[in-house]
Order: sequence, then C-alpha cells, then structure tokens
Amino acid sequence: MTGSAAEPPGYDDPSELAARVLGRPRPLLLGLDVDGVLAPIVAHAADAQLLAGTPDLLQRIADPPGMCVAIVSGRSLDDLARFGFPEEIEQVGSHGMERAEHRITLEVEEARRLDHLRSMADEAARAAGDGAWVEDKPASVVLHVREADPRLATAAVDDLAEAVAEIHESTVMRGSGVLELFVRHGDKGTAVGELRDDVAAATTVFVGDDVTDERAFAALLPGDIGVKVGDADTVAHHRLRDPEAVQAFLAAVAATVAPGDPA
Repeated sequence: MTGSAAEPPGYDDPSELAARVLGRPRPLLLGLDVDGVLAPIVAHAADAQLLAGTPDLLQRIADPPGMCVAIVSGRSLDDLARFGFPEEIEQVGSHGMERAEHRITLEVEEARRLDHLRSMADEAARAAGDGAWVEDKPASVVLHVREADPRLATAAVDDLAEAVAEIHESTVMRGSGVLELFVRHGDKGTAVGELRDDVAAATTVFVGDDVTDERAFAALLPGDIGVKVGDADTVAHHRLRDPEAVQAFLAAVAATVAPGDPA
C-alpha cells in the first residue's frame, strides 16, 4: 500500500502482514536492511543499535526448512559485524558488493579514484559545516549531513553530486541525509536477485526504509512482497510504521514458524 502527497500512507498490521508472508510458497527469502528497519535511525551511524531481541528473532525465523534470512545493507561487512547477527544469517554489505565469500579488492586506478572522492567529500563536509562528516567504505565514501544545517547541507550535497557526475566510472547514490560516492557499481536490487537465485527462493520478501532500498523493491518478482518502513514514497505495496513495527512483524513470523518457542 503506497501513499501520496495528498493522503498519508496506511500501515499494515504486523501480524496480518506476517500471515500474508507465511502464506506464500517456500523456499522463502526474507531480506532486511538494518538502519531504520532493525535499528532506529540515530544522528550518527556508529551509535545505531538493534532493538533488543532482534538476533534471536532472526535466528528462529531462519531455523525451519524453507526459511532463509539475509541482511542487505549499505554498511560494510566489517561494520555489520558489530551487530552480532547469527552466523546462519547471510550478510551482504556495501549495497551488494560485499559478501563473506566476496570481499572487495580495488584495482590501482579504483583506489586512486577513491582517494580523490574522499578529498571531494571532505571538502563538501567542510562546506556543510558543523555536524557533517565522511565515512569510509571499501569501494565508496559517504557524506553524512543529517546533523548539519539543512541549507548548507543541501547546497554541499548538490554541488558534490554534480562534481562527481563528471568523474569517469564514478557514481553517486542519495539517501536520507547522505550522499554516497562509488568507484564500483553496487545496488541492493542486484544483491537481492543474487540471493534469490542462491537459495532458489519461490518467494522473496524485502523490508527497507531508504531511497537505496527502492532498487531492491523494484527487483522483486510477481508474488514477492516489498515492505517499506516509514512514510516516504515507494514502489513497495506494503508498509510498516517503524522499527518497532518491524520487530512485531518478525515476532509474529517467528511465533508461527517456530511455535514451540516463546515469541
């Protein structure tokens, strides 16, 4: 269910959405973003924490035959490690560019270009003023402006995006309060498609909240289920209000697929 500018979005009931998901054919792949989905959005990404009990819920969902759970995040794999996800949960980082069996090794020219992008991002952070900062990833850098003055931040992000567009083989991706600069292509839509093929999923469900998750929603097939968290525009057909609603949804799924355990 999608919203519009004139009408606020409706939200799915977490238990009803869980029943809809579990009514789909298996194997079932459940993919989830982290920030804004399993962890509430915070001013600084390093301060994010999963809601209590999340790893246990994911473990219970992944245990039964025909159920697969994957984390698909813009964070690097090294950054995801601090959340303590169960080993059985597949983790995909850097917008699909990193998996446990596929770590990123940059070519010499890519490494040089990444250094240049870092310098550009640093300059943009200075232009955005207090509260702006730059995050390093294996094949990208991210300008964070959520805590900066909105007027200065908007100008800095727009100027940086325009400048990077002139750099051969470099791309940008806008998110909520961030601009990510890439030296190699990666997107969550491709990642979700690869995961679906890996487990031969009959149904794929993806839960995400940000602009970058729209590519994952767009990659879903007929019969799959996309779930947008929050009220931003989306191509997904279902919505949950916030990470607390996501956790209620996960608890309802876990209670059905692993009924012998307490929810």
